[in-house]
Amino acid sequence: MAESPERPPSPSNLSRTPSWVLLGFVLGAGFVWSLPRPAAPAPAATPPPPTVQLARPVATDIEAVFHDWGRPAVWDRDLTEVALWDVDRRSYSICYEILRAGDVLYFRSIPKLTRPVLTHGVPHTSPLLYTETEEQRREWLAGGEPPLTPPPR
Repeated sequence: MAESPERPPSPSNLSRTPSWVLLGFVLGAGFVWSLPRPAAPAPAATPPPPTVQLARPVATDIEAVFHDWGRPAVWDRDLTEVALWDVDRRSYSICYEILRAGDVLYFRSIPKLTRPVLTHGVPHTSPLLYTETEEQRREWLAGGEPPLTPPPR
């Protein structure tokens, strides 16, 4: 007997199962694709920035202290220097130059006092050190009183 060459089966004889499997795969993939995407994770909460402490008091501190304790200040051409008590350092180490223009006072921080410290007529409880000029110091040492002019209020 002669073997006959194998012929492919006719389409009517093929199984329909692979088509249903393919249809199920396509439907499943479409369903997964249509699902809502998970929300992106929220960024981690950053800690608040550290609090910065100023090495020098703010300008309003010297203004308030000078308003209350500025009467003994010695003015020379509407200019004086003072040193404010620093609680942390326990010394008079915060220095200012004060310019008087009419009723207005202008405060400027300076690294150190450039005039001699006033040693007479100042309350010992004052939070400020006051200065005087060399000429005013010589007048006081010679027996004269230097002119003490309080700032305008």
